Amino acid sequence: MANGTVLSIRPAVPDDVPLIRTLIAELADYERMPEAAVATDDGLRAQLFGPQPAAEVLIGEVDDAAAGFALFFHNFSTFTGKRGLYLEDIFVRPAFRGSGLGKQLMAALARIAVQRDCARFEWSVLDWNTPAIAFYRALGARGMDEWTVQRLEGDALRSLAAREEL
Repeated sequence: MANGTVLSIRPAVPDDVPLIRTLIAELADYERMPEAAVATDDGLRAQLFGPQPAAEVLIGEVDDAAAGFALFFHNFSTFTGKRGLYLEDIFVRPAFRGSGLGKQLMAALARIAVQRDCARFEWSVLDWNTPAIAFYRALGARGMDEWTVQRLEGDALRSLAAREEL
């Protein structure tokens, strides 16, 4: 980080919704799935700032320029009897990588997890994203290779939901 560079992290506010959507689209491009970013401003506003927010967002700035974000929510561990903090997405724009913002976002999330008495802080990463994996290992994270993510979406989700008995 260059001398005089100012990194800041703040909670997102409703006026940030267009920025959040733009950052999501940039992340989708980076992850080689631009067609997956179908979120709308109205949808994000309702889910992030409505009566029952589904998630929270931190905005990272470098010298007052929007440089990245982290979107997270709470899950729950039945084994520990405590909630956890789940990082759905973190993204730092390419021009700001190496500034320390990614580390600062991760540290801010860790502080939130500790302050909220979470048993753990976890996330998933694409297996081909070796720079991100190396970054997470350098922070002290360990891979949970014995676990695999399972997902129902689209027709499969609707089909299971329509079944009255299994």
